[in-house]
Amino acid sequence: MPTRRVHHLAAATAAALTTALTTSLATLGTAPPAHAADALHLVQPGESIQQAVDAAQPGDTVQLLPGTYRGSVRITTAGLTLRGAGAESVITPGDTADGNACAAAGHGLCVVGTEGHPLADVRIEALAVTGFRKNGIDASGTTGMTVRAVQVHDNGQQGISQERSTRAVIVGNESTRNGQSGVFLANSVDSEGGALSTDGTVVSGNVLADNRIGVTVRRLRDLSVEQNEIHGNCGGVFIVGDEGVPRAGALTVTRNRVVANNKYCPPNPRLDYIQGTGILLTGAEQTTVTDNQVSGNVGASPMSGGIVLFRSVVGVANASNTVTGNLVLGNGPADLADRDTGTSNSFARNHCVVSEPAGHC
Repeated sequence: MPTRRVHHLAAATAAALTTALTTSLATLGTAPPAHAADALHLVQPGESIQQAVDAAQPGDTVQLLPGTYRGSVRITTAGLTLRGAGAESVITPGDTADGNACAAAGHGLCVVGTEGHPLADVRIEALAVTGFRKNGIDASGTTGMTVRAVQVHDNGQQGISQERSTRAVIVGNESTRNGQSGVFLANSVDSEGGALSTDGTVVSGNVLADNRIGVTVRRLRDLSVEQNEIHGNCGGVFIVGDEGVPRAGALTVTRNRVVANNKYCPPNPRLDYIQGTGILLTGAEQTTVTDNQVSGNVGASPMSGGIVLFRSVVGVANASNTVTGNLVLGNGPADLADRDTGTSNSFARNHCVVSEPAGHC
């Protein structure tokens, strides 16, 4: 069993988590003077998460006790785990004048690597991130990052955002009431270019509600959106591509429950208004949409309906996508709608009532 050291341990805390951790650590004896393998840095309300993160080395865990922590956190250490005690460990905005680059950008938690040197194996678990001007969790240039059992809500832009990254696991989170997407994955948020392979990123088992979009996947390939509960957004799942090469696609949307995404989101310079869209493919290729339950998504937008194929904003058609085995009922104006000019998309074994054009049910 590796020896552990504890940093920022207060003299007395009554919380149950503190008692358990202190009892466990007491059995290990005196910590060695050198850095212990897999050290544990314990932080309580009023102390700085950023100081603990800066003191940590690869493989360490920064453990938050229940309470409110003010200020953004920037992670640049590979293999670091930032873990809370559940929704009772809350990260909220602090004074940006005293903050780091993450705070200056308006984000809550930033996980930062580069394309040339991606930051590996960071884990964010069992905490809440709320009230930030831009993204709750903002990650760029990462590989093997895990976001698990996190509540991300009431942030101005994305709940969980990741770009230029691979092999992510985003599982079991609740991302709600964010200004843009509950989960937003992209090749880049600020430049054009072909789709990036994520090498198997998984978005699974999340609750995504009351955002603009539940899940947005933009200009990416090789990932899965599966077994999520997506409701009460303006749109449920958006798979977004364009004329870039490689094309966006080669991904799977499966076994999600996409229900009543009927909020109204006004138009912007690039996109018409959004309301009542379940699953939308636009400018994508080789994507499989299968075994989803899509119901009660109703609106009058050009993108409204249960499962919709729609031209991209630059007029690129969807190609070679497969929509099969879905339960698609009670959506309007149609359960399945192919409003695109692509001719190689296939529809099979879907249980629905109304399709555009007829014959896809």
